[in-house]
This record gives sequence, structure tokens and C-alpha cells, in this order.
Amino acid sequence: MGGPSAEREVSLSSGRECAAALRGEGYEVVEVDADADLCARLTEVQPDVVFNALHGRWGEDGCVQGMLEWLKIPYTHSGVLASALAMDKQRSKAAFRAAGLPVVESGLFAKSEVSAGHVMAPPYVVKPNNEGSSVGIYIVHEAANGPPQLAPEMPDEVMVETFAPGRELTTTVMGDRALTVTDILTDGWYDYDAKYKPGGSRHVLPADLPQEIFDLCLDYALQAHAALGCRGVSRTDFRWDEARGARGLILLETNTQPGMTPTSLAPEQAAHCGISFGRLCAWMVEDASCGR
Repeated sequence: MGGPSAEREVSLSSGRECAAALRGEGYEVVEVDADADLCARLTEVQPDVVFNALHGRWGEDGCVQGMLEWLKIPYTHSGVLASALAMDKQRSKAAFRAAGLPVVESGLFAKSEVSAGHVMAPPYVVKPNNEGSSVGIYIVHEAANGPPQLAPEMPDEVMVETFAPGRELTTTVMGDRALTVTDILTDGWYDYDAKYKPGGSRHVLPADLPQEIFDLCLDYALQAHAALGCRGVSRTDFRWDEARGARGLILLETNTQPGMTPTSLAPEQAAHCGISFGRLCAWMVEDASCGR
């Protein structure tokens, strides 16, 4: 839990919740804040399983997974390749396109180029290529007078993608099962505060959708999980433009380390399917392995 990424605080919250739930299921749990001595700390603890509650870079992009493979410690969630692929938004989109899944047009551009002029016709979205939790997202609307002025902390290379209008939907995959669909309602953009602050968003589950769209979300989430080679739990996010029917359903991205906080979507979906938070965490521990 924890770690050095931009999502450290979310990870600490996820870690605390999962540790408490696993103790409730009868497991002996040691909480480890991942810093530079992580390898030595794990060698000292000698765990049977690592429950990976890290989010963002280092913990979600294949780095810690590679270290755990080297140490031969079974771990939860996806392996090295799937984690790295999912974290790289442009490469994961390429994998989705190759699998025939619907994604928007996108490209990688220098930050200076994006700030100097429109690199694609508005409306479009600018985001880091390898961060999560809506960190550093810019929406350039159709009526924008000029390009976005990106903050200094944005990386030198950013991803720019066509803006996908519509409702925000998400589906959790647990092993080989897609759980359900949540409709995420906010007053504006589904940003960091909307995701993690109580009352920041309202989750409607199961989502009130035409059966065709509901079933497509389940199917696309399973296909995305498979296309990236994910293991354990993942969560795939969509936008749906109701005016365009099935053609208006767009796959945004797949999260290999979905949030596990009180307001998180994956635990809510599991609970809706009759799987308590404790049992969800226990299933993830029992599913853990190396060579993922």
C-alpha cells in the first residue's frame, strides 16, 4: 500500500480497508508502505501472498509485479505484461482496437506541441499516458478559444484523444465473470474528488440501461480483460452516447488495480452480486499466484 505515485493517498485508503477486511476473514496481515526498501522489507516479512493495494506508477504498471516475480511471492491482480499494457493508455487502446473493441481516436504528442495549438479538432481530452484516477485531465471543449495550457507537473509527452460524450458506465470483471454495470452520476467531470470523496458522485447499480447496452458492457469488459491478459479483478470504463445506440458505446480504459475504498466501484458491484467486501478480498488472496 502507499508507494510513491500520484495516487499514494488513495492506495493507503485501499490498503487500510483491505487489511481490515482480510483480518475479519481470519488472515494474518502485515501492512507495508511501499518505499525504496520494499524488497528488503518483503524479504524480512516473508509473506505467503502479497495483496497489491498500490495504485498508479510503480504499483500498477508492472514494476512491483516484476519484483514479486523475482522474489517468487504470489500476488494479486494482473501480471507484469497486462499491468504495463493497461497502464500505457495508447498501447492498451491498440490492443483493444486489435480485438475489435470500440475506442476513440488518440495519439501521443509533446506537451509543448499541445500547448502551442490544437493537435486535433475540439472537443478532445488531454491526459498523462500512464497515470490513473483522473490525475491531470484537461477537457478542451468545442468552443475553446485556444489550446490548453498544461501545468508544469504534466509529463513531457501526453495523450490526446477525441472526447467521447455521454453517460459514464463501468463494469468489474472478477476472474472470468463480469459482475454488473454501474452508471456514475456527477455534477461535472468524473474527476479525482468525484471518485474518492464521499458524496462526490452517485452510483446507480445496476445501471438503468437498454438490455443491449447492459449486455455489451459486460461482454466488452470481459473481452478487454482478455485482450490485455488481465488476472484477478479488473474494471473497465465506458462512455455511452444514448443518441447513437450501440454505436455510441465507447471503451475508455481498463484498470488492473481498481480502487478498494469505501466509495469504490468494484466492491459495490461485488456487494450487489452477493459478495461481501471481506469475501472479495479473500477471493483475491486465494486467486494469487506467480507467473500471472
